[in-house]
Amino acid sequence: MRLSELEPLLTKALARAAPASSDFDLNTDFVPPPGRKLRPAAVLVPVIDGRHGAEVVLTKRSSRLKHHPGQVAFPGGKVDASDASAEAAACREAWEEIGLPLGAARIIGTLPVHETVTSFSMTSFVGVVETPFSPVPEAGEVAEVFSVPFAHVADPANFKVERRRWQGRWRHYYTVPFGPYYIWGATARILRSLADVMQQER
Repeated sequence: MRLSELEPLLTKALARAAPASSDFDLNTDFVPPPGRKLRPAAVLVPVIDGRHGAEVVLTKRSSRLKHHPGQVAFPGGKVDASDASAEAAACREAWEEIGLPLGAARIIGTLPVHETVTSFSMTSFVGVVETPFSPVPEAGEVAEVFSVPFAHVADPANFKVERRRWQGRWRHYYTVPFGPYYIWGATARILRSLADVMQQER
């Protein structure tokens, strides 16, 4: 499905109220510590026309980073005091991390707010990018910019639940692998929210 066909369906799906998500959705034994303060963060979910029709742009973080090295992520980060809004922060980060010009993404909605294990409250802005652009990975932070077919990440059948040991206990999480890319954790959970809201349009 091309971007022009997808946009009205996606816009309608994003307009529906949906429950918030977190890194702990699959771990019911987790009890948040009292007095915990969540910091605001924002990411952009850029949707483009690609070789496979509509595609979602993602990044692979540099293996040299201290936090989440080598993981797949959306362009984004914490909301700075100088940002006019969370949406502005997401667009700024996309410009800095992948070279997406400011104003190139037309925001059509948001996905449910996601709470991360690192105490961020993350808002995901879905943006339609109609003008072709050549990604420019931010040196030192982004190892690669790539895209996956929207149809792949919008299909719940492509998601699996896996687990690993974390802080002495098993932690369960979503994955949605594509080719050589292992998409997991918060990114996969946010994409699962996308898949869930899109199912109502089928």
